[in-house]
Amino acid sequence: MVAVEELLGNPAIETYLVRMIRDEGVLLLRKFPEEGEHSDEELAETTGINLNSVRHTLYTLYEKRLAEYRRIKNSETGWLTYLWKLRLDNIEDALYEDMEAVLEMLEAREKYEEENDFYVCKQCGIIFTFDDALGREFTCPQCDERMEHFDNDLILRALKRRVEAIRATLGKA
Repeated sequence: MVAVEELLGNPAIETYLVRMIRDEGVLLLRKFPEEGEHSDEELAETTGINLNSVRHTLYTLYEKRLAEYRRIKNSETGWLTYLWKLRLDNIEDALYEDMEAVLEMLEAREKYEEENDFYVCKQCGIIFTFDDALGREFTCPQCDERMEHFDNDLILRALKRRVEAIRATLGKA
């Protein structure tokens, strides 16, 4: 089992976790007992964190395979209790999968920027593809101002740099 404080000592991992589960979720991680399984109610009581926040954090971690639970049923009442434990040893896999998803989105956006020509209304700031601008006769539908060509070279260069950086991080350069 990976120690929570060791993980949170890595600024990249801490930032990733804060984005995923917010500060209150990271606080739950810091206060999560190291040994055994714990119900969400028990965790809320011992940590002082709102029960709904505890549940939200646990389910978010579960979706990333960073927490797991065991369900037990009370034979008298029929109530289900979920006993949780952390699986932070999977953090690198979760990070890799999320970076893969971001890479895929950025590559799609890069392709879109490369394959299109853009026009902008300087008055409203709305950007149109060539086809959309042509369909509107290069006149803004908001303010009737004439559209001008928009040079997306800066955006495209930034996307390419980001895609290459992520590829390098993932070992795909």
